[in-house]
Amino acid sequence: MLRLSQVALLFATLALLPVSASAQSDEDVYNRIESLHGNAGDLNEPLLSLVEAMGNDDAATIAGLAEYPLRVAANGESYEIQNADDFIENFDTLVTQDTRDAVAGQTYGQLFVNSDGVMLADGAVWMSNVCDNGDCSSSHWAVISINN
Repeated sequence: MLRLSQVALLFATLALLPVSASAQSDEDVYNRIESLHGNAGDLNEPLLSLVEAMGNDDAATIAGLAEYPLRVAANGESYEIQNADDFIENFDTLVTQDTRDAVAGQTYGQLFVNSDGVMLADGAVWMSNVCDNGDCSSSHWAVISINN
């Protein structure tokens, strides 16, 4: 029989493990985003825009949702994209069709959230709450990396 201290340790350990994306409700995801990053309500619009843009191969919209320099892993190489124009010009090389399809099929409850940000499509894209000023009293959600 487990002692109380062992049970407490077990629950504490389980709380630190990543939650399976398929076992989460939208409310669980929202609460986790809010607790780790704040500003969870402001994620909805850029997230929906990103999912739709990936499904429509809309490079300009995706570029507008990114924080630069943007790290992109594609074709076995890592790139630091400096601006939206570079991203748009090289979109077909930087974002594979598999990545586009995976992100286009993303649902809110499938998001994985940790202290680094919000992961879409099993790590194909990461978004984070980016500070707009020194004290982070203002922030916005942006794509911070793409991993094909």
